[in-house]
Amino acid sequence: MNEWVRLIRHTLRSLLARPHIDVPLGLGLLALSILGLFVLYSASGGDFGTVVRQGVRLGIGAVAMLTLARINPAVIRLWSPYLYGAGALMLVLVLVLGEGRGANRWLDLGVVRFQPSEIMKLALPMMLAALLSSQSLPPRWPLVLASGALIGLPAALIAMQPDLGTALLVGVSGAFVLYFGGLSWRWITGFAVTLAASAPVAWQYMHEYQRNRVRMLLDPESDPLGKGWNIIQSKIAVGSGGIYGKGWQNGTQSHLDFLPERSTDFILAVLGEEFGLLGVSLLLLLYLGIIGRGLYIANHARDNFSRLLAGALSLTFFVYVLVNVGMVTGLLPVVGVPLPMVSYGGTSIVTLMAGFGLLMSIHTHKGILYR
Repeated sequence: MNEWVRLIRHTLRSLLARPHIDVPLGLGLLALSILGLFVLYSASGGDFGTVVRQGVRLGIGAVAMLTLARINPAVIRLWSPYLYGAGALMLVLVLVLGEGRGANRWLDLGVVRFQPSEIMKLALPMMLAALLSSQSLPPRWPLVLASGALIGLPAALIAMQPDLGTALLVGVSGAFVLYFGGLSWRWITGFAVTLAASAPVAWQYMHEYQRNRVRMLLDPESDPLGKGWNIIQSKIAVGSGGIYGKGWQNGTQSHLDFLPERSTDFILAVLGEEFGLLGVSLLLLLYLGIIGRGLYIANHARDNFSRLLAGALSLTFFVYVLVNVGMVTGLLPVVGVPLPMVSYGGTSIVTLMAGFGLLMSIHTHKGILYR
């Protein structure tokens, strides 16, 4: 009981204290947000309302980031199991009460409508970091198996929605915690071999639209006016931008409605067409700076929980960027992963900003003890 009193007292004191902001990370996110709004205006056909709504969501995400940045990582560690449990419960509710377009991914509580799978992108690495940091590292096989079960539960629930792309991303976020925990390369190699060997079996259980995404990755020209349309038009848009691009709001693929989902999943193609290689390079440099700062924070963290969590969040953000870029350029299947902080969206932006709030908390509290 005394521990909970200390927890509540310290949380309130942290929320009322000075802002804990990591300046390099904050400036990188600000620049990325401004660039994202700039591109979104063009991608939405000059719809200022879309930009305003995106700005509001970025503002909500910034509040979440600054709030979490004030909370000591020791407090976050104590809350991790409860957040994981709440997230898993909401994923179960999605299977029963969920709604969406073609898949039950959203939970409508009347006041707010959100995707519980986004919560697990933070809750899972937090839970695993708390578990592993309480034991000796590198983890032994009982701890590895327990971690695998914690990863498998939300990943399976998300895959049943069905949302295989998000399920894989959530699983990856947990796998990175194990990696930073010093997981033996024998385990990593064994898992990779098992995954490759099970691919033919997994193919039999995949939905037909998921199989088609793999087929279109290999040969999109086999159905150029149907299932291969997205990849083909995206590559045309990126390639036609050249080095300097066609100019802001001058993209023909997007503004003549050839490019699908141009405000969300394929917004990178809009950027590539209008600003060319230079614009895409600038965006990737911003991403590289943010990811590098996250890894720097992980390397200088004061305890195992902070180090594991910061490292996992940073590399998971890298995977989000990698998957979207690979998807838009035809190097990976189309899995519906938005471009972080640039694509139009709600829950995903708030979740990302909350994750950066955790990184700021880890860095700015590294010299502060929890009492």
